[in-house]
Amino acid sequence: MNNRLFRVKKIMIYTVTFNPSLDYVMFMPSLLVGGVSRAERESIFPGGKGINVAVVLEQLGFTCTALGFEAGYTGQAMLSMIQGHISHVDFIHLPQGQSRINVKIKSKEESDVNGRGPKVSMEDLEKLHQRLASLTGGDVLVLAGAVSAGLPSDTYEHILSRLKDKGVLCIVDATGELLKKSLVHKPFLIKPNAQELADLFGVSLQTKEDIVKYAKKAQELGARNVLVSLGAEGAMLVCENGEAQICPAVKLTGPVVNSVGAGDSMVAGFLAGWLRCQDYTKAITLALACGGACVMKEWLPQKEDIKNLLSNPQDYAL
Repeated sequence: MNNRLFRVKKIMIYTVTFNPSLDYVMFMPSLLVGGVSRAERESIFPGGKGINVAVVLEQLGFTCTALGFEAGYTGQAMLSMIQGHISHVDFIHLPQGQSRINVKIKSKEESDVNGRGPKVSMEDLEKLHQRLASLTGGDVLVLAGAVSAGLPSDTYEHILSRLKDKGVLCIVDATGELLKKSLVHKPFLIKPNAQELADLFGVSLQTKEDIVKYAKKAQELGARNVLVSLGAEGAMLVCENGEAQICPAVKLTGPVVNSVGAGDSMVAGFLAGWLRCQDYTKAITLALACGGACVMKEWLPQKEDIKNLLSNPQDYAL
């Protein structure tokens, strides 16, 4: 065998969604609180931050395994809807309850009513740990969204503690104590929005300088890279080398339809950009293109939607 040929480990990306959903999206001219409102049209999509990240990563050319929990006929419906969008789906079935239904009302303003979801027992949680035990060096793990009702706020920290010596690249997209307690294990990336970053430290952030200051405080707690989404203003990235990049949002080519999943699309884009290019500027550029493409769609962006917002899609093998 030619000794210049090496076997290169294929990147395996795993996402975890503790509390997935069916998202029932209703479009109506106005919402009458306390009265009867009628939708002009409606759609149903699978929901959950980890699911969203996996779907967009697949559009960007990566192979993903989506892990999580599902229950009842709503859980089965959710699973049937993501088949074909994600290469591998390995959800743990819960014997009681129903996966939640979230109602998203698109009117003059966006309103959300999110269900609670089924209970995950410690025995069910151990089944997830057993699946994650197979991860090895070079694999990628994305922990995204809230955990199921009744689970402790150190759930992500406990997952990361079991993987700490394996060389797994970890991303945490969560809020509050769930995020804060995970930082001790130095996740590669966290992605709060400005309000979530403020809430993490119990402060009010008035300027971009404030955002940089507290993103660096998150780094002091352990985060390697902090990507702060700023909505229509774009995003800010504070890299592990201490550099802060402020990037404006991409120019949209159509109207804003739905903001659900835009942050998850950014996580997918950043991760894909980093894995392909090993360059933070290109990673945040792809993140913003994915987020911008998402808001123009009823569900999540496809590869062509993302390419249309990039000046050099060939940089990302798109």
